[in-house]
Amino acid sequence: MSKPTSAPSKYSYQSGFGNEFSSEALPNSLPVGQNSPQVCPFGLYAEQLSGTAFTVPRGQNQRSWLYRIRPSVCHKPYVPDLPHLGLVKTFGVNSDECVSTPNQLRWSPFEIPDSTKPVTFLDGLRNIAGAGDPSMRSGLAVYIYGANASMEKQAFYNSDGDFLIVPQQGTLEIQTEFGWLTVEPLEICVIPRGIRYRVNLSGPSRGYVLEVFDRHFELPDLGPIGANGLANPRDFLYPTAAFEDVEGTSYEIKTKYQGQLFHVVQEHSPFDVVAWHGNYAPYKYDLRKFNTIGTISFDHPDPSIFTVLTVKSANPGVAIADFVIFPPRWLVGENTFRPPYYHRNCMAEFMGLITGTYDAKASGFLPGGASLHSIMSPHGPDATTFEKASNAKLAPEKVSEGAMAFMFETSLMLSLSHWALLNKEGGGKVLQKDYYECWQGVKKNFKAPSLIDGFL
Repeated sequence: MSKPTSAPSKYSYQSGFGNEFSSEALPNSLPVGQNSPQVCPFGLYAEQLSGTAFTVPRGQNQRSWLYRIRPSVCHKPYVPDLPHLGLVKTFGVNSDECVSTPNQLRWSPFEIPDSTKPVTFLDGLRNIAGAGDPSMRSGLAVYIYGANASMEKQAFYNSDGDFLIVPQQGTLEIQTEFGWLTVEPLEICVIPRGIRYRVNLSGPSRGYVLEVFDRHFELPDLGPIGANGLANPRDFLYPTAAFEDVEGTSYEIKTKYQGQLFHVVQEHSPFDVVAWHGNYAPYKYDLRKFNTIGTISFDHPDPSIFTVLTVKSANPGVAIADFVIFPPRWLVGENTFRPPYYHRNCMAEFMGLITGTYDAKASGFLPGGASLHSIMSPHGPDATTFEKASNAKLAPEKVSEGAMAFMFETSLMLSLSHWALLNKEGGGKVLQKDYYECWQGVKKNFKAPSLIDGFL
């Protein structure tokens, strides 16, 4: 038996990063004054979803209460899926699923599956790089996805960590237990660990995913910037409750657990949450709302000023992962080399391009592609960009108009998946083996003072 989805306004949102929210699709479906009454309104079941341990300090504690038609436990036993060729279970030098290299790497746009075979968001996940092990709650993973089909009668949740999803092509309509999100290119969404969702597509789609195995994304500290700037908390949007009352129809629920897919079957919709309250929920953010900070005197500030979200480590100021963007912005620095400087970094930098052209690379770095500069591997502007910027007449200039590049930055040493580096039908097919050549044209400009000038 099926009843219509209840959604007073499918894409109505609540705003405020990390706020304590409450939402109900039916009036009076939330209990008043308590979380788990003897009998919930309308015969619903109370279920808590914990995103942190019970005893985490209150300011960091994340959990939500869901009031649903049936509890999540009403399903058949878990069964291992066939191996997913795009997933890596564990990363590092001791893993036979990975390759380690300090080489600077760049990929042309990753291919989107053609229409001869349906490929969903989950089917199309392909691991590029990662570090650590989800079973130890330590590390992260970087993916691309390419898909052409919506998930039908299917849901997914990640037992291993949180997903930050960056669409590059195609709008994602995401149905979650908490309600609906629509996420288009130039927007991102975060789906925390354990939350069930499915992804509908508007057409052929491609994008990037950052997964963290420990902790959760938070806003970076602003320090001397003050109380305002970068990504403002009010611009993060959370869904409102919407539910399906569907019985007698088989749904497949898949989970990624220790890097492997498992599935269960149940005879009712997993999207049956009539009301919820708490601070552990999926959310979205429009990158065009980022308040960009930059120099108004000289020199190129460090790219940390472009951080949207961070996952902190136990070492103050050192991130497990940062999500950084390079949006349209004004450059006004005097007597300054304005593109990003040449750099050797104690962090690894995975970059992607959503649209347009990145100001540090004149060519070769394309929307839907990516680059990876590993820890202490030198990188920076190509020869053409250096020459142009070194000889430009300096005046106020707006760069990256119509463009948006981003970076997943991490303090961890990344290993590469076989698919990304070696697979001739996968990432290896679009790997630019001549990437190093973009720096070979950097000229020697040094001219030593002569004896006649009195220097030697």
